[in-house]
Amino acid sequence: MSVLVYVENWDGKFKKLSFELVSYASKVAEMLGTTIAAISIGQVGDTELSGLARYGAEKIISIPGDQFESIDNQRFTSLISDIAIREQAGVVILSNNNTGKALAPRIAVKLKAGLAAGVSRLPLSVDPFIVYKKTFSGNAFAHLRVNSLIKVITLAQNSFGLAEKPVPAKIEQVSVQIEPGKTKIKDVQKQTGKILLTDAEIVVSGGRGMKSPDNWGPLTELAGILGAALACSRPVSDEGWRSHEEHTGQTGKVIAPNLYIAVGISGATQHLAGVSGSKFIVAVNTDKDAPVFEAAQYGIIGDAQKVLPKLVEAFREVKGR
Repeated sequence: MSVLVYVENWDGKFKKLSFELVSYASKVAEMLGTTIAAISIGQVGDTELSGLARYGAEKIISIPGDQFESIDNQRFTSLISDIAIREQAGVVILSNNNTGKALAPRIAVKLKAGLAAGVSRLPLSVDPFIVYKKTFSGNAFAHLRVNSLIKVITLAQNSFGLAEKPVPAKIEQVSVQIEPGKTKIKDVQKQTGKILLTDAEIVVSGGRGMKSPDNWGPLTELAGILGAALACSRPVSDEGWRSHEEHTGQTGKVIAPNLYIAVGISGATQHLAGVSGSKFIVAVNTDKDAPVFEAAQYGIIGDAQKVLPKLVEAFREVKGR
């Protein structure tokens, strides 16, 4: 039985998230002594598809079609489930992002499979099949045993990393005819000129330590130099300093960038729960005992109004801007 991994694309391009999934799936397949197949849905060029082979995708199944430009959970569930049956997949792996959270339970029901959501490490064992996942907002962990013949797994973002394992690219184009979905998409509006929080590799975030919405200039400047998305803590959005669209945390947007810079954020449990998936956290705060420093890999104890201009100057020099 093989391992099947669904790799999402954005306008025909794969992101680090997709390569991380393939890297993880390749290691799981190695533990099971089997092969891996990656499935891509939508218009993706052969050159882009071949990039998956760099991380161990021995077989790449491409299902092109303009009708797949927008994700329809009903259609995608049927497609992935049918391919899983055809490939005799014992493990189906998706990302634990919004798409994966919507598809994985449906696929599990269709395949009569056990579901392990938000896994953050390789299985502790494959017989029995036991996975590791964080619980209680990352304050504890659980060992989850999946007893079903087929397992569906969603992998937490930035929890595994990239592991190159180049293999020859074998691309199989599959043409499918499916019934129209029940969901009718009348219009698609995409935000332009702004990096989306959920897609950003780097996020710069401000809290009440910024003291006033008028002090956001250096934070915006820093984000521009780094090519980062802007975010804020809940108190900031509640005060109306920033839009609720920028609110990160358990009650806002849950993100997992490579780098999260928290400026003037004390680090309440609810906030840290929403950013704990970040690979690196850098904190700037005047309070040396602020909880955010416990979660951060790097910390600067100081006033944001004094630290930010120096950070902007330093990064501008490094970036040559």
